[in-house]
Amino acid sequence: MVICGSNIIGNIEEIEGKLKKQDKEDKLLSSILEGEKEEEGKLLRNAVNNNLFSFNPDIMFQQIVKDYSLAKQLYGESFVREIADEKDVGFPEVQRKIKQKILDKFESLKDDKIINKNLEITEKGLNLAALSLYVDEINNLVSKGLIGEKFNKEISHYGNKEEIKEFKRGDNYRNIALRKSIRLAIKRSHNKIEKRDLRIFEKQSKGKINLVYALDASGSMKGAKIDMCKKAGVALAFKAIQEKDEVGLLVFGSKVEDIVYPTHDFMMILNKIANIRAKQETNIASTIIKAIELFPNDDSTKHLILITDAMPTKGDNPEKETLDAVENAYNSGITISLIGINLDKKGEVLAERITQIGNGKLQVVKNLENLDMIVLEDYYSL
Repeated sequence: MVICGSNIIGNIEEIEGKLKKQDKEDKLLSSILEGEKEEEGKLLRNAVNNNLFSFNPDIMFQQIVKDYSLAKQLYGESFVREIADEKDVGFPEVQRKIKQKILDKFESLKDDKIINKNLEITEKGLNLAALSLYVDEINNLVSKGLIGEKFNKEISHYGNKEEIKEFKRGDNYRNIALRKSIRLAIKRSHNKIEKRDLRIFEKQSKGKINLVYALDASGSMKGAKIDMCKKAGVALAFKAIQEKDEVGLLVFGSKVEDIVYPTHDFMMILNKIANIRAKQETNIASTIIKAIELFPNDDSTKHLILITDAMPTKGDNPEKETLDAVENAYNSGITISLIGINLDKKGEVLAERITQIGNGKLQVVKNLENLDMIVLEDYYSL
């Protein structure tokens, strides 16, 4: 018997589409891990971070020849070094080779459908940029020992390790406190651990956590700064979703640019984070008001993490509007932490007021290399 219907066909097509997309993403990820597309991924990431969604070979050539340092910022150090060595760019015969290398690179990107015939980044190119961001940050977490080992304090979806109690029938063997059990057996002069020697960690449920990562995408965040903030967002999403918590995203400038409601869908969060562009000025008040809407109306822990390099500049009275919004958020059961990047003194004062009212933490950051650790510490403190 054959059953045919538009809903069934639609569902099958949707599943097939997701499988095809996943297969493409797996192939792209493999190409990055194997080093085949690593440099291309970094090139595209740098382009997006600097608001470049299409390329111009002539302009790229001029920038490499005239201002090598600026070219490295725009297109990425590894890509520019692959095209030319700084000490050689002044020689005419080298410049001809540089121009040809650039043209060859773009032909290769077109052949791989990473850019189209108009030299614009394609969807495949944006996916490659996202996966490049993911691989870089996961490698960074591994190097810092934040994957596979304890970090700050041990967190489980089922609760934090707290007190030790006697093992009873029905308790989970995974929670056995091995050292405590061995010490007790020795103290009792037992040759082996007996059941009555067993002790387990009694856990207190931490409950469900809903997080919203709010990232300032104003113009001053462009370039390497926003790349580090993106990596911190990837680290937060990776670890929190791994713990069965939900993570949302809010991108703001003079207005809220993009939102993702708290979710377990890591790939959706990753792609949204990777494609963030820095532009316009800062409006924190409207960001907080919008964030209130993103959180579910339940008894879960609700926490907003704001990352910005400037205090609000949009509105008739931006400081008062911001603090009023923070108070509304806190009255809605939402706590707010703020990570300020190189804030001035006036900015630090307002940031401190925001976190006092929002019952969160303030971190003023000078070194962006540790931004992901700071974001994770804030999450683990909940």
